[in-house]
Amino acid sequence: MHQLSLPSPLMENWLRHQEHFRNRAGSEQTDWLDEALQDKQFAQAMGIAWGGSEFVATTCVQQPTMFQELVLSGDLDNALVPGELEQRLRSHLDGVASEEELLKKLRLFRNREMVRIVWRDFNRLAELEETTGDMTSLAEAVLSVTLEYLYGRACEEWGTPLDRQGNPQQMVILGMGKLGAWELNVSSDIDLIFTYPEAGETSGGKRNLSNQEFFVRLGQRLIKALDARTAEGFVFRVDMRLRPYGQSGALVLNFDAMEEYYQTQGRDWERYAMIKARVVAGDQQAGRQLMSMLRPFTYRKYIDFSAFESLRSMKAMINREVQRKGLSADVKRGAGGIREVEFIAQAFQIIRGGRDSRFQTPELKAILPLIAEEGMLSSEEAKQLYEGYRFLRNVEHVLQAWQDRQTQLLPQDAEGQALVAVLMGYSDWSQFLERLDKHRSCIRGLFEDVVAEDRRDAEASTETQDCELAKTVWLSSDPEGQMAEALAELGYDDVAKAVNGIVSLRDSHAVLAMANDTRGRLDGLIPRLIPVCGQMPNSAETLCRVLKLIAAVARRSAYLVLLRENPSALQTTVELFSASSWVADQLIRYPALLDELLDNRSLLSLPDRAALSDELRQQLLRIPSDDFETQMEVLRYFQRSHGLHVAACEVEGILPLMQVSDYLTWLAEAILEHVLEMAWEQLVARHGKPRTVTGEDAGFLIVGYGKLGGIELGHGSDLDLVFLHNADPAKSTDGEKAIDSASFFARLGQRIIHILTARLPSGDLYEVDMRLRPSGNSGMLVSSLGAFEKYQMEEAWIWEHQALVRARTIAGDETLAEQFYTIRERVLCRQRDTLELKQAVVEMRDKMRKHLGSGAGGQSGEGIFNLKQDAGGIVDIEFMVQFAVLAWSHDITGLTHWSDNIRILESLEESGVLSRDDAQCLISAYKKYRSAGHRLQLQQATGVVDATEFSAEREQVKAVWQRLLG
Repeated sequence: MHQLSLPSPLMENWLRHQEHFRNRAGSEQTDWLDEALQDKQFAQAMGIAWGGSEFVATTCVQQPTMFQELVLSGDLDNALVPGELEQRLRSHLDGVASEEELLKKLRLFRNREMVRIVWRDFNRLAELEETTGDMTSLAEAVLSVTLEYLYGRACEEWGTPLDRQGNPQQMVILGMGKLGAWELNVSSDIDLIFTYPEAGETSGGKRNLSNQEFFVRLGQRLIKALDARTAEGFVFRVDMRLRPYGQSGALVLNFDAMEEYYQTQGRDWERYAMIKARVVAGDQQAGRQLMSMLRPFTYRKYIDFSAFESLRSMKAMINREVQRKGLSADVKRGAGGIREVEFIAQAFQIIRGGRDSRFQTPELKAILPLIAEEGMLSSEEAKQLYEGYRFLRNVEHVLQAWQDRQTQLLPQDAEGQALVAVLMGYSDWSQFLERLDKHRSCIRGLFEDVVAEDRRDAEASTETQDCELAKTVWLSSDPEGQMAEALAELGYDDVAKAVNGIVSLRDSHAVLAMANDTRGRLDGLIPRLIPVCGQMPNSAETLCRVLKLIAAVARRSAYLVLLRENPSALQTTVELFSASSWVADQLIRYPALLDELLDNRSLLSLPDRAALSDELRQQLLRIPSDDFETQMEVLRYFQRSHGLHVAACEVEGILPLMQVSDYLTWLAEAILEHVLEMAWEQLVARHGKPRTVTGEDAGFLIVGYGKLGGIELGHGSDLDLVFLHNADPAKSTDGEKAIDSASFFARLGQRIIHILTARLPSGDLYEVDMRLRPSGNSGMLVSSLGAFEKYQMEEAWIWEHQALVRARTIAGDETLAEQFYTIRERVLCRQRDTLELKQAVVEMRDKMRKHLGSGAGGQSGEGIFNLKQDAGGIVDIEFMVQFAVLAWSHDITGLTHWSDNIRILESLEESGVLSRDDAQCLISAYKKYRSAGHRLQLQQATGVVDATEFSAEREQVKAVWQRLLG
């Protein structure tokens, strides 16, 4: 045998176990081993595995034939492929005739595989992920095959359990903890929950049992098969304490009882446990149904920041246990241990999982990069966490594989410490300990950052004195005295209004009916809120707006926790509520948007047009194609969240007016593209595709008019749409449920409008106006391109041609879009009698001003200016632009190229239709009016200002009007 370079603890153990092997094994195995040890690489690997694990060495000594077969098979050198372990186990158990034989063969199989797994792990032939994956596969294989065997025997004895329809039922086994997460360690117990679909009874046995009794007995047999200690050892220790009601609960419950328990009695720690729940054996299809039923318990639909609070409580309980039992050297439960890494990941899963299904995975390795991708930790922090986690899990395996014992405690004796150090690749204990402490310190620091009680930045923190003063305000029973004085000291501009808002909330039914824990969260938030609102220029109004938000979310305390846990989000919320009542209203109606305020960097940065569409597509890809309602909810959240980003950028002065409109228009375009795609796929799946006259696939086109067409959308703007198609009306679709083309496209249009306007819990997407289609409300919802052209050329009014100036294609078939633009240009470039055109435009403008201007409806228009409708306002500029396009496009190329007013005005200047002074005057006035309109829109005010505010611009616009249309 070669001279090996094994550290002394390993060498001594290995030589001792070799001696035992030679004393016990026959001459054949002894001779074989002597020959095998001539290979220095094998001898080194054996020395590490036998010297570092009493369990591996003892098992091989007791079963020398097994060890010989394991080495000669090559299994120690190669990774297994998925499913291989279960196939091997089935072959191994083939022909088993009794439960006693089953128990023996299971244990022999388990011992062989454990030797293989530990050997490869200790010799670093397998990374951590392979080791935990193999352990998980072993547990799953054992559970599946053993359950299958015992179920068949149980049905022979007690009959087959049936559901209400008489169909056979099987057990469903949920793997929890590390088994559920594919992260089982080398001496782990397995946490299980047994369940079955429906109540009922068995049929065909010697005597009938209730399904409950059948599955309880089956579960007891399964536990015994795995957990009982025999001469060959055990398979897996089974822990059933995570089941509903714990040790006092029934061993097995049906699906309805499971759902009832988690909905009514599930506790915070059980939500964390259910994150890692996974069907590991039994009826997979029924298991998927169960997991779908239980998902709402684990993952709330809103952003759930109560996770941090429950996490702190759970960690405090663990800390007390660690101190009480002296477990500071525990690499799992001690400070900076494995559990803290898991808690960090699970906290963010609880928070985000309800809204982002990517977080609904049990695997820690998949979650940490996702947390970094979403900006909740930096990439470096996520990397450090996983590196620390891998290090600690490898330490855990060294500790557990020594004697196949579930422990995470570092050894206190010198020999044990030396053994751990060398197996982890360090020359001595102090060197190992230095590395261990570095990882634990890093994990501990990040854990404290995530769940610490006070997570505020220095700039965002509120002075303690102000908080104490605000607490006085909130708790005071003297509104006119103590409360008012404190509010005045905090800088409120309207103390009476602030007092009234606070008292109204405090005395409201929503607050009085709060549970104790929710009231505690509210009492923790308000003293932080009041001083922040007091810093705003409209402090009382801001406070009252935010208090409306508090009242709206009173029953969903997670939002209270979100604001309390995130001072920067609280600060941003207050600033936006101060600047915009529209933003305030959006957040009050849709509190889920509060999640968007967590990170100012992402809040105040906007993707470009392509990235916007790609982001929406990625979000929709996560939703099953048949889950139409969830897709609609995703669209609504996407629209509101990006609308909030735009408003925040506008309030902060980051986006100028033109870019605000551009972005809101891009947002609508991206949504319409995906809405059309959704509706089209549904209709085609049901009816097949419509055809053109030439037999090709027909196309559909969404045309935008008005502000959408003119790239001038504002917050809350509706969409003026026209739908067109190019199908042959005489042909039907090519599907099994074929319908005529007109019906197909009418249904498609209706479906698009339904997706946009349906009132879901999250509201609608957009209001839609279809009155600009041919023949208005009396016309068909979707027109053929030919009918549209005929109408525009022969029947349309001048005002409809004016509207066509601002029309452009938004989504749909590209060939059809080109044909639409050809028709648009032909219509707009028709030669018209200038005097008749001028008369028609002026008459229409006078009519609009009379019915919509500031003096309309008998109201006095004196002293005010309606930005849009009054003389010299927005519509005057739009009508001049439209008149010029219709009057001169036949003679001047390029006037029909654009659909937005600014670029058309620039074209009119370049072509000489307008002088430079007139064009620049109109452009400047138009931008100022729209900017003022946007500001008023954010405050939900009407588009009316004091008459003196834009007097110079009005007169200039009127002067241009007189020169052009007077």
